[in-house]
Amino acid sequence: MDMALVNLAVQEGAATLSTDINSISTSAFIMWQNFLAKLPSIGLGAALFLITILLAGPVARLVLSPFNYLTKSDLIRSVSRRAVSMFVILLGCYLFLKLAGLTEFAVAIISGTGVVGLILGFAFRDIAENFISSLLLTVQRPFSLGDVVEINAFTGVVQKVTARATTLVDFDGNHIQIPNASIYKGVIKNLTANPKMRGNFSIGIGYDTDAKQAQQLAVGLLTSHPHVLNDPEPQVLVDNLGSATINLKIYFWIDVEATSVLKMGSVLMRKMVVLFNSHNISMPDDAREVIFPQGINVHTQASNEANIAAPEQLEGNVVVAKESRISAAKLAHREHHEDVSSENDNIRKQATQARDPETGGNIL
Repeated sequence: MDMALVNLAVQEGAATLSTDINSISTSAFIMWQNFLAKLPSIGLGAALFLITILLAGPVARLVLSPFNYLTKSDLIRSVSRRAVSMFVILLGCYLFLKLAGLTEFAVAIISGTGVVGLILGFAFRDIAENFISSLLLTVQRPFSLGDVVEINAFTGVVQKVTARATTLVDFDGNHIQIPNASIYKGVIKNLTANPKMRGNFSIGIGYDTDAKQAQQLAVGLLTSHPHVLNDPEPQVLVDNLGSATINLKIYFWIDVEATSVLKMGSVLMRKMVVLFNSHNISMPDDAREVIFPQGINVHTQASNEANIAAPEQLEGNVVVAKESRISAAKLAHREHHEDVSSENDNIRKQATQARDPETGGNIL
């Protein structure tokens, strides 16, 4: 009984295999017949494709010959000829596929889902992204023309915004073009939206001095300066304790449209040193420890002789001291009228007077 079932299964499998073989043979025969039927069309398409490849260069030169007077650049002419040649070759490829019976594939090449669509998509992706970013920047307005901004580590005055890029003029007078897509996706710091800007610097005083007195003196200097704002008020804080100094952090506010934070910081640091020296507030450098195991022999003879001064020398010292006080008063008067003006207006003026890079001759 079991042998009969096995024989029946074998016979059915053999019959199925025979049917599949016959089906494959029939399909292969039909495909061969279709290939033979399409062979003249395929040959004609291949011939046309070769002809378009050979004629692409001459056709491109013939098509572009009426426009040669528009430019004298060999580079532009070469690029234009290659573009037209590529179009002619793609046309020949389309005819070959069409005659070979691959109509859908031929349509895909010409349509946006084909090779041409991919090329155009990659070519115009950045252009479209920058254009859309310029529209979004125009709507949101994170800055205006003439503002001082910091974008992607570049600081300068906004000169203009185009569909592709934003042009900055930095404080060295250079033109910087930043793509709008990078600006929209990056960090924008507008330095003139709020005209008040805070500056700071550090100064170290010795441990043998009164830190509170130094803070009060520094605050008094800041509040008395005409270019330092009192609202917000300046601050002098103990920042950290160094190896040899108590480090003070001085914060001050200025009107950035009228005062330069760099110039103001320079003036205040110089005045702070003079103020601390006049009140015997030491400003030592880093601690250096030197050990003398045998001790140090101190000789006082030279110092005793130095203390015995002639009356003429004492009178000369008095005259020198008076002249020093007069010079210090003149110096203080000059420092009161020092130039701490902002450079923003100067850069804006340069931005308006500078030549627009895009108005120059074509680099090609």
